[in-house]
Amino acid sequence: MTKDNTTWYASWFDTPFYHILYKDRDYAEAENFMTNLTNYLNIPEHGKILDLACGKGRHSVYLNTLGYNVTGVDLSENSITHAKQFENNNLHFKVHNMCKPFPDQFDAVFNLFTSFGYFDNLEDNLNTIKAIKADLNDTGFGVIDFMNSEYIIDNLVAEDIKTVEGINFHQKRRVENGFIIKDISFETQGKTYNFQERVRAFTLQDFETLFEQAGVHLIDVFGDYKLSKYIKKQSERLILIFK
Repeated sequence: MTKDNTTWYASWFDTPFYHILYKDRDYAEAENFMTNLTNYLNIPEHGKILDLACGKGRHSVYLNTLGYNVTGVDLSENSITHAKQFENNNLHFKVHNMCKPFPDQFDAVFNLFTSFGYFDNLEDNLNTIKAIKADLNDTGFGVIDFMNSEYIIDNLVAEDIKTVEGINFHQKRRVENGFIIKDISFETQGKTYNFQERVRAFTLQDFETLFEQAGVHLIDVFGDYKLSKYIKKQSERLILIFK
């Protein structure tokens, strides 16, 4: 882990290496997911969507091409700086802490690609759901797209090496104190880097408890980006629709 006073996600997500390691994410799959999701939710034409923890904005940009008025927010200043090149009258990006309400309300708030459960302070997870609730208008829907922790743990690959752009990323994974942890180490340009990802292994039951505490209602649960039925030990994703 980087030796500084910032949280792991603030330091790791703000490096170019994070985006190199995950550059092979399936954009077509992500775009199909957004199309399926917006159709399912029946978001109004030109409706307003908040993309919470948007990274460099790939989901936001695609949602905007579907005709929606999109605001993408993220804690990473570098990611938002990159995303701002795509801005237009109906697409905006801002630096924002998702634990706090955004000063606007939306037809939908999307928290995608396991951008939740990072916090060491459990209260921040609840605060994020409360913030999503505050960001929704009277007819709005919240969406959390999370990993299916039970499937991930059952199929955890303890160690591997992934080579991207000539960098050998050594990845070690384990479950510890309720977190799924990945240690990432690599060398490039004569320097050695060590980072860590820590995501709390929330289950559907854990989310149900958080939702009850936040005063939101779970409407539906899906197990993949095609919006197939969620199956506890088989589904790769845990996609939660609530309001």
